[in-house]
Amino acid sequence: MPVKADPLYVKSLEKAFRVLDTFSNGIQFMSLTEIAQRCELDKSAAQRFTHTLLRLGLLEKSPKTRQFALGKKVLEFSYNFLRTHPLIEAATPTLIELRKTCGERINLSLFDDTSILYAIRQQNKREFFYGALTGRRTPVFCTAAGRAILARLPKAQVVDIISRSKLQPLTPKTIVDPKIIYAKIEEARAKGYAVSVEETTIGELVVGAAILDGDGQPIAAIQIAASTSDWRPADFEKKFAPLTIETAQTLSRTSWSMHQ
Repeated sequence: MPVKADPLYVKSLEKAFRVLDTFSNGIQFMSLTEIAQRCELDKSAAQRFTHTLLRLGLLEKSPKTRQFALGKKVLEFSYNFLRTHPLIEAATPTLIELRKTCGERINLSLFDDTSILYAIRQQNKREFFYGALTGRRTPVFCTAAGRAILARLPKAQVVDIISRSKLQPLTPKTIVDPKIIYAKIEEARAKGYAVSVEETTIGELVVGAAILDGDGQPIAAIQIAASTSDWRPADFEKKFAPLTIETAQTLSRTSWSMHQ
């Protein structure tokens, strides 16, 4: 059966955002030809979209190389999202105190279907560049936050999400076997938290617990992350899992009050 067309869907707008999305893989500069190829657009269409995005400040253009890069306006959008998100605003003081208590990195990530997005990142003493940036998107299937969130969903929804996920390793230790992934999710369902060891970053241990909204649905997760050079996995889990659960429960209650 053919898919019914959506009369409200603006195809040209989708193509413009496709141009912006070409910069999502850590690429700083691209030529018009490269953008057209990556977006599967003819060069004249790519030129119209890049010109419009340039005028809006969403792209910038090097006067020397004539190549394009993301514009500063994109960062402004991120700022406006973060400052108007009620959970992020409410959670920030709690996470600052948690960072002082445990001395390790603290993350708050937002649930977005097959992935999570890091919205708050409180640094620790052994920080690295990417670990300090908000906005990073990672899969739910291999992250402590993601598995903690999946453990709070009905099993049929979990199967749907995993079936649509690209089970590709981020490190040599990323678990990509669906049977093991489901077992890890069931373990998180029983414990109330999830743990990952070097699955997204080599040398990193993470424990995560889900934050629920007023309907009991997972909307985000809190994570504590540390280094394998400082902790054995069993000791790390024993010390920080209770703190993670406690903080997630506190933020869940905050979330409930915001929706009353």
